[in-house]
Amino acid sequence: MQADLAGDEAYYWDWGRQFDWGYYSKPPMIGWIMGVVGRLSGDTDWGIRLAALLLGTGTLAAFFALTRSLYDARTGFIAAVLMLLTPASAGLNLFLTIDAPLLLTWTVALLLFWSVVQMPGSWPRWLLLALVMGIGTLSKQMMLVFPLLMVVFATVSREDRALLRNPRLWISIVISALFLLPVLYWQQQHQWITLEHTAHHFDTKSLDFGHWLTRTLEWPGVQALVYTPVTWLALMIVLWGGMTRWKSMDRRGRFMLLFSAPALMIFTLLALRQRINPNWPAVFYVPAFVLLAAWFAGHLPLGKPANWQKWSFRVAGFITVILHLVVPMTFLTSLKGHKKLAELRGWKETGEQAGKFLETVPRPGNTFVMALGHRYSAAQMAFNMPQHPHTYRYEPSGHPMSQYEIWPGAEERLGDDALIFSQSAVPKAVSDAFDKIEPFGKVEVPLGDTTRVYQVFLGHRLQTWKKIGTP
Repeated sequence: MQADLAGDEAYYWDWGRQFDWGYYSKPPMIGWIMGVVGRLSGDTDWGIRLAALLLGTGTLAAFFALTRSLYDARTGFIAAVLMLLTPASAGLNLFLTIDAPLLLTWTVALLLFWSVVQMPGSWPRWLLLALVMGIGTLSKQMMLVFPLLMVVFATVSREDRALLRNPRLWISIVISALFLLPVLYWQQQHQWITLEHTAHHFDTKSLDFGHWLTRTLEWPGVQALVYTPVTWLALMIVLWGGMTRWKSMDRRGRFMLLFSAPALMIFTLLALRQRINPNWPAVFYVPAFVLLAAWFAGHLPLGKPANWQKWSFRVAGFITVILHLVVPMTFLTSLKGHKKLAELRGWKETGEQAGKFLETVPRPGNTFVMALGHRYSAAQMAFNMPQHPHTYRYEPSGHPMSQYEIWPGAEERLGDDALIFSQSAVPKAVSDAFDKIEPFGKVEVPLGDTTRVYQVFLGHRLQTWKKIGTP
């Protein structure tokens, strides 16, 4: 068995079947991309994999162009190779998530901003920058930081303070902000659900010292794994050296420092109070890698890199080779049964078995699919069942916890039967909503040392259903 779509990918694919100006936890771009890819590829996983590869390749090309524009082609090549030889780059090219369009637009925006800094009177370049920033804000909320950093750079860079008096700067920021208007309207219509969801990322709880220390050290540890240990340490040394020698850095170096070091420092401080997701600071590593390549190429006033260049390439290359060997070795050996890896496997078989049950229901024209439990169950069933059914989900809390609670629920299917998939018992609230519920079979997919099991039930004639958010 091969790796199938990750849970988030299947979830975003389901978003793409209903184009909208917003979704439960993210701006609309990933849903739009998934929708286009699904329609062009016939809702196949290879189409999603190809889209991830194309976006990742575009990001790498823009990254090379950015570094070449700042320094030269040799430095651009070093930067591109350093970035390419990281697990982060491998993940970006394999999985289609919100970070793929964000990193592309952020990197292109860096390139365009440096271009308008060189030619501040060029309206076409400013307008193109505004367009890219606007698309970025539709990809992920982090893009909202970019215009702020533009203003900060113009403030602290003596050579560029005239930008603050350039109406093109402010007009480009306003134009990019206009992209948010339909998104904000959607949010207002849905009780600002994305803001509420995002706020929960900053929830924290009291921990004893041991657990606090473990959680805090998780931040640098995971980042070192994502970007390889020696390369990540070299990145931190370059950023620290650049900030302590700020006055000695030229305009290019200060530009890249400002778009990386302060934000990474904020994440480091934030890690003292809460867990940081590994992908949150991803965009701020783009300029950091430019600086690292510039250091290796001798463009920074930080002294010679000594053996750092050699060892960064060696360690990054070694880990990349191991990564490419580990993937096939894992899925060809008993390691594929590990719980985390099992989550990526066997979904095609799961969907095929589930689809056969849908073919045998007594009222095929009046039967809908419901998946209980995590949102990934609903998304994976929707993607992997041959019928690609519209799938409903039951949320026991009574509050929206996924996009499935934003969309109309089973209340629009009163009188219909339901094919219900559950990995545990059917809650009483669900069983009481039907005339009766009876066992209909079982989905079983072996995954090495474990087995994915879904109990299948047939609910006869839905009588009532409480819409999420109603009293």
